[in-house]
Formats: sequence, C-alpha cells, structure tokens
Amino acid sequence: MFDKKDLQQIAQQGLTEEIVQRQIDNFVNGFPFLNVVRAASAGDGVRVLGGEEIARATARYDVESAMLRVVKFVPASGAATRMFKELFEFVNEGRRGKGIDTLLANIKKFAFWPELEHFVNENSADEEVVSAIVKHGLAYGSKPKGLVTFHAYADGNRKAVEEHMVEGAAYARSGDEVYIHFTVSEEHMGGFWDVLGSTQPFYEEQFGVKYNVSFSVQKPSTDTIAVNPDNTPFRTDDGRLLFRPAGHGALIENLNDIDADVIFVKNIDNVTTDARRDDTIKYKKALAGVLLELQEQIFAYLKAIEQGSVDVESVARFVEEKLFVKLPADWDVNTLRRLLDRPIRVCGVVLNQGEPGGGPFWVAEADGTESLQIAESSQIAPENMHLMSSATHFNPVDLVCGVKRYDGSKFDLTQYTDPSTGFISSKSSGGRELRAQELPGLWNGAMANWNTILVEVPITTFSPVKVVLDLLRPEHQSE
Repeated sequence: MFDKKDLQQIAQQGLTEEIVQRQIDNFVNGFPFLNVVRAASAGDGVRVLGGEEIARATARYDVESAMLRVVKFVPASGAATRMFKELFEFVNEGRRGKGIDTLLANIKKFAFWPELEHFVNENSADEEVVSAIVKHGLAYGSKPKGLVTFHAYADGNRKAVEEHMVEGAAYARSGDEVYIHFTVSEEHMGGFWDVLGSTQPFYEEQFGVKYNVSFSVQKPSTDTIAVNPDNTPFRTDDGRLLFRPAGHGALIENLNDIDADVIFVKNIDNVTTDARRDDTIKYKKALAGVLLELQEQIFAYLKAIEQGSVDVESVARFVEEKLFVKLPADWDVNTLRRLLDRPIRVCGVVLNQGEPGGGPFWVAEADGTESLQIAESSQIAPENMHLMSSATHFNPVDLVCGVKRYDGSKFDLTQYTDPSTGFISSKSSGGRELRAQELPGLWNGAMANWNTILVEVPITTFSPVKVVLDLLRPEHQSE
C-alpha cells in the first residue's frame, strides 16, 4: 500500500506505518459505540453543591492556589468560519437570510463596530458592510475567534483572547503570576502576539499580576490520513498522501506538555462581560476546591495502600460514592489502586437547554466498572439515542484538571485515552471527495480513563459565541 516515498512522508509526519494502517482500519471498520447505561443526573452522577460546600471549596482553593502552579488552558486554534457562515453565504452567493437583516439593523451594537467604521460608512451598501466584516477590512472570516472583538467597555473594547486574560487574573493566579496557555494555529500566532503585546501591560497594571502567556500548535504527529470513498489512501495531485488535523482530541498532547498542579480548561468563545462574570469566578474556584479535596483523600489512600495499612472497604466506598465509579463484583485492592492512581477532572455541567453538543452519561466499561463519560451523539448507538434526548445536563467544556500523581510526578495523559473512539466525516480537497477521521474529543475519548466528577453549575457560566448574532445576547452586551 505504501512505497518508500510514502514511508518517508509518514516518518516526517511523526507517525509510523503501523499507526497509519490502524487509522485506515478505522475507516474500514468504523468506531464502536459507547456502552451507554443511562444519562447522569442530579443525585445520580451529578453533584449539586450547597452554599456551605461552595464556600468551603472556594476558601480552600483561595488558600492553596498561592502554593500551586495553576494554568489556564484555552483551545483557540479553530477558525471563526462557522461563526460567520451566514455572512459568507450572503457575500459569496447572494443568499440573504433573516440573520443578515438582524446583523445590519444592530450593526452599531457589535463591539467591533468602531473598527469596522474604518472600512465602511453610513452610505455603504449592505454587501460592502458584510464583506468588510468577513473578507477585506476586519477579515474575521479568516481569523480565529480569539482575535474577534467580543465586548465593549468604556476603557477599550476587548477581543476574546483579552477576556481570558481578565478571567485568568480573577481565578487562575499562582500568587501574583497568571499562567495562560493558548493552542493556536501557526499562521495566527503572530496575531495573538500583536494583541497581547499591546494589551498585556495594561491588564498587568490593572489587576496587579504578571502574565506568563505561552502558545502551542497542534502536533503533526496527531494528524490522521485521509482516504478516498473506497478507503484507499487519498493522494494529492502530486501523488503525496494527505494528512489532516484530527480535531480537538489531538490537543491531549498539548495538555500533556503543561506542567501544573491545577489546569483550568475552557473554550475560547465561552466568555462574558465584567458585569456578568461573578458566577464564573465563583464556580471556577469551587470546582478547583472540589478537585483539591478529592485529591487529598486519593493521595492519602494511595499512600496507605503502598504501606499496606489501608481499610479497603472505606476506599471502595470512596471510589463509588465520591469518584462515581461502580466497582465490578470481583474488585480487589489492585482494582482500587488502579482506579485511584489516574488523572482527575472536575467538570462543570449545566442544565440542558437544547444546546448542541455532548452530555454526561454512565458507561459500562470493558473492565467491569461503570464510569462517568462526556459523550457526543455520534458515540451513541441509534437504539440508545433516546438516552441522549433524556439527558438532563449538557457539557459546556468547563473543566478543572489534576494531572499530578500522589508522589508529585506527572501523569502521561496519552496513556489514559480511549483510542477506539472517534468518528468519520465526509470532506473534500481540490474538488475531490474524501473521508476524514477525528481522534476522540479532548473531553470525550481523550480523557476517557480519567476519574470524572460532574458538578452542576449555573447557566450564567456558559455564554458561548457560536454565530456572530450571539454577540447581541445580553451576556455579550455592555450594561
């Protein structure tokens, strides 16, 4: 199937022939569905914190964070193409939907209006205004969301990347240091540096912190091979194999490179204004406090197991009642050790209000346990889709991660994924149809073998910008 030049290209990609063959096998055989048992709900996998619990967890985090290395990890490499899809249809195809009318009627309410005014005026045709947003002028259609101006303020409007800087100062401080890591695409890294270079000193002075910002790009070794509709390797016009980025699940490699005690993970577009940020700060700290409480007990149990002085029944109760893992009938102390000694994530989940995306479910695992997983609809068999519709909660990508072992060493996060998860999609290149493969999502299969704790958080902590008109919602407008 592969000749010498192919093998050289595969090696340059950071892959092996065995890995690429396995990817092709996935195209042929497909991915198995998750063995979903039921949707997680309040009291059955989802913790609902009372006021005292929130206060205790927040206080703990406030005290301990100064002694910990805390990092805010923000996936920010995706282009804003889908955000401006309707605008492109209008400019390129002349298709004018209601969204265009709403956009133009409210154009001065968008925080990017002062920038847009440099390219258009009140006499500009509708097509000119929309084109100036997505093509020439602001050129938002070819930029990532992080570089789109989201919110208006009296002292200067902010892009999405700036709002994460402001958030970081509020809950992701290590003493006076704020560590933030953005995953970006290579071609846009300069744009991020330009924004930070002009704004970082201002925010440092305003919040009395020192920012330590870093970037990484998705690794070529996480790309997957593309195939023709008959599952043979897709080749470009010059005969080379085509490798494509394998979705956000590939970012587990980037996350694995972060050296931290506590890592907050949040999408680039899920930010709100200063006036509405209190709940976000409150619950971020509470989630981190819950993580620290659980870690303390986990570490104590692992040390006791190591010393041979543990009460296995109390550990088993902790695993089932606090870590939400249903043990198999034949569990023993080795089972407990294995389940305790793995990365942990505390996930904020919101009540389901019809947003597209994944939700929390109980899943029966091959080792006889049942655990909590964030599952997408593509991972659930058709006969079990009624469980998706009955889900009470939604995954807003609001994670706090513990990636250190009880002895202080770091977990190798690539060893805790489920490589049998993923999905196949139809794409095209150069006008030719192809099949593409995505790795398990960062908060789905890429974290499948972590300990997963679900905590209900209010919908006020979730304000994503999926399409440009979302910026007209109250959570993105100045008071």
